[in-house]
Amino acid sequence: MSSLRQHRIIIASLFLPTTVVLGDSTPSSPAEEILVSSPPTSFVQPSTPDLSSRPGLLHKATGPLKSIVEDLKEKSRHATPAITPHGEPTNPFTSFPGLGTPTGSQSSSVAPQSLIGALASTLNGASTADGNIHGQNGANEKAPRRHQTTHSSSSAGQPRVQRRMSRGGSSHRAPSRSLSSSRHESLSHSAKWHLENNPHCNGGLKNAVDSVAGRMTRKLWVGTLGTNTDGFRESLRRSMEWRMRDEADSLPVWIPDAEFASCYDEFCHQVLWPCLHYAVPDAPKTKSFYESASYKQYVAVNQRFADTIAAAYKEGDVVWVNDYHLMLLPAMLRARLPGASIGFFMHVAFPSSEIFRCLSDREDLLRGVLGADLIGFQTANYARHFRQTVSRILASEALPKGVQLEDRFVDVGVFPMGIDVGSLEEKKRSPEVAEWVQSLRQRYAGMKLIGVRQKIQAFEAFLDKYPEYQGKVVLIQVALQTTEENEVQGGVADVVSHLNSRFSTLTYQPIVFLHTQDLTFSQYLALLTVADAFMVTSLREGMALRTHEFVECQEERHRPLILSEFTGSYSYSGFRSCIPINPWDKRTTAKAINQALTMSDDEAKSRWEDLHSHVVTQSAQAFVTTFLVRCIRASVEHLQSDAVAIAALDVQRVLPRYRHSQKRLLLIDFEGTMWQRDMQTIVSGKFDPPSDAIALLNRLAEDPKNEVWLLSGLPVKDALEKVAEQAPKIGIVAENGCFIKTRSGRNGDSEWLSMVAKFNLTWKASCLEILNYFAERTPGSVVEEREASVVWRFWTTDQDDNSSDRQWARRQAAEAQNHIFDSLGERYGLRIIPGSNSFLVLPNNISRSTAVGAILHPGGPAHSLVAQAPWIAPESTEMENATDFDFVLAIGKDEKLMRRLNELDNAETVSTGTKGTDAKWKLDAKDVLPALWRFAEGK
Repeated sequence: MSSLRQHRIIIASLFLPTTVVLGDSTPSSPAEEILVSSPPTSFVQPSTPDLSSRPGLLHKATGPLKSIVEDLKEKSRHATPAITPHGEPTNPFTSFPGLGTPTGSQSSSVAPQSLIGALASTLNGASTADGNIHGQNGANEKAPRRHQTTHSSSSAGQPRVQRRMSRGGSSHRAPSRSLSSSRHESLSHSAKWHLENNPHCNGGLKNAVDSVAGRMTRKLWVGTLGTNTDGFRESLRRSMEWRMRDEADSLPVWIPDAEFASCYDEFCHQVLWPCLHYAVPDAPKTKSFYESASYKQYVAVNQRFADTIAAAYKEGDVVWVNDYHLMLLPAMLRARLPGASIGFFMHVAFPSSEIFRCLSDREDLLRGVLGADLIGFQTANYARHFRQTVSRILASEALPKGVQLEDRFVDVGVFPMGIDVGSLEEKKRSPEVAEWVQSLRQRYAGMKLIGVRQKIQAFEAFLDKYPEYQGKVVLIQVALQTTEENEVQGGVADVVSHLNSRFSTLTYQPIVFLHTQDLTFSQYLALLTVADAFMVTSLREGMALRTHEFVECQEERHRPLILSEFTGSYSYSGFRSCIPINPWDKRTTAKAINQALTMSDDEAKSRWEDLHSHVVTQSAQAFVTTFLVRCIRASVEHLQSDAVAIAALDVQRVLPRYRHSQKRLLLIDFEGTMWQRDMQTIVSGKFDPPSDAIALLNRLAEDPKNEVWLLSGLPVKDALEKVAEQAPKIGIVAENGCFIKTRSGRNGDSEWLSMVAKFNLTWKASCLEILNYFAERTPGSVVEEREASVVWRFWTTDQDDNSSDRQWARRQAAEAQNHIFDSLGERYGLRIIPGSNSFLVLPNNISRSTAVGAILHPGGPAHSLVAQAPWIAPESTEMENATDFDFVLAIGKDEKLMRRLNELDNAETVSTGTKGTDAKWKLDAKDVLPALWRFAEGK
């Protein structure tokens, strides 16, 4: 963590955590404590409550109790000693991502959508997450969503953007409040204004950063205010910049209102958001998804962020770019600041390549993100989807640790987001929460409460399947404030009315909605504390942090958690102690509710302990520190390889060390280094060893001080066995490390040893079947089956690379790689190495680097012919730092090998590739043979 103190962290997020509000600053009032954008939560209340009295500060009822809603509303309407303190955030639920808005966390725009509207979309066939939209929750509904922009009792500006009205029900449209009709008059420097918490900011990110405030001593937030700014004069903007930088460590990005609206409301919400959450529309009216002109504004917004950050950047700063709104920003910054440390974190889900490839701007978006040194995701599945998408669309090599580009390596990692457990612990022990907990327990003694997110249909199925709960259970949905338009268009009102009509009595109504403005943060924590279960039924979600809050609020009661299998939280082993559900199956969801209500205390406690252990480990502090520290480390590693221009091999400088060494190891790549493969050889399949290369190898091997090893991807049969016959004194690595031919012993004997003898190679049959399928549809392509690997050469002619046939072949190659990876990659542990005209499939733990590690191992093939020597074991193939060779020369293109050999003090590494390299020298392939002849003759 100490390394963070040495850097200033520039945090780029679409919305700043602090915004500007016009007018004088006034003290908070109880009304201002009401929530704006909170995680919609519902509560199920079994049995009919005692109506005789109200405990504590609650006012006595004058008639039959209708629901818990009346208690909460009445409590909020009357000033009492339990009023939430003024120090509470303006938007208390921003730290608890839920069903808010479709940004990384709680950023929002325009009026919120109700649960009714979201459920309507769900019932109409749209893919939504829990029926609402949030930065870490759900997909996109068919009708454009509406989002709340300002605090319900704040003057934090006019709505920044306004969605187009729903395609249906045009007669019910409200008066337009679009940018064109809601611009401010020009405001001068003398205008009064003050700073407030921004209700649109990424609350989860803000809380995580705040949790390490004592150790992250220098930071700068960069983002927008979330309000119209066209009317701000230049003098007022400069004044705001100075004050925000001094008081809030923030730097605003000034974006024209129309440009921002098109970017945020159209491209981000109607194109990117649905795609990232597996909702690709196919209706004719969704043409804007595929042909969105707003992409130009998306580029422009990202460029304005890049200009602002570049102007504020200082040497040593770390730039942390957040979420899908700024996917182009890393590459823009890399072009402006080549040596900067840049990290990108995706707060929402990332879909499979089948979904992402539907985007027309897919390549630009991927290249934009790949400008970072480190790319972070919430879960391993999202990181894997990204690597696979890059491999399929950009034809780049995807490795377990990242992506190898032409000129650099980009790290890809998993960094699960968490909550600030210490801060939550402090808040839940406040007097206000304690009083609410006591009031609720007294008022509903003998009853059970279940926090629910969705589904209405599952709740109806629960009442049908378990009729003993009819008349005793109330579903109370805490939802964003709805609008009349959404309710009219929703259609779900009929579903709710139907359910209520089935089960309601004079004193009982099974479903009641409570809007977030009726609930304070203290009440929210109290409800989590007294709940007997909490259920999250997201259809797609990055990380469900509100489940973490529930677990911590259940420190004393240990009640169960019902969790959708499609949330990011469920992917972690610590959350496997929940009750898992498939939210699409209302019967299993109903069964899970019953299981939660009837679970024994011992079982519930055991499950809670596992959940709690994970929550305290996966904390907000761990998220921030691990991501930033790895980002800094990745940047340093990249800069070390690029800091100094790699010089061409100076044989004259290296030759004296070669001459005076007593034991030398020469590692030389064959293809692309000593020998250039031509298309005719590929088509005919006939291989004749190049005579000039063979003569050179024999000359080098004649020197008793030399141990010469030829590294190749060619198979043994009909290829390298011919080389072995003509150059018997050299060692050979075949099929990229799958086989090793030992050097000749004293008796002139040698043998081929398999490095994959214990590997499961049954995958080859299925792989060949897939490749033959694609080869039949790709003219001129050739499938090569080798002993332990398979190659598909999808392009074997000398035609123009831009020809239609070439483009078709590349698309087929990407499809083939995708199918192999999906069906065989993880199951058999395979690695796919793409090339310009071919790709290779082989076991993941095999490479030229691991083969050389075995060669250097004591007792390895460089020293012994013992077939059962310990170096054969896969765990023994790591590079040995201690070696008896006093001179090592490696020439080739394998970057992994170059990096590992650089750990040896006596190694000279030479790259013949065109990509960025970690080697100490560079050399053109055409100059390799002349350079090696100088070594051979330099006795």
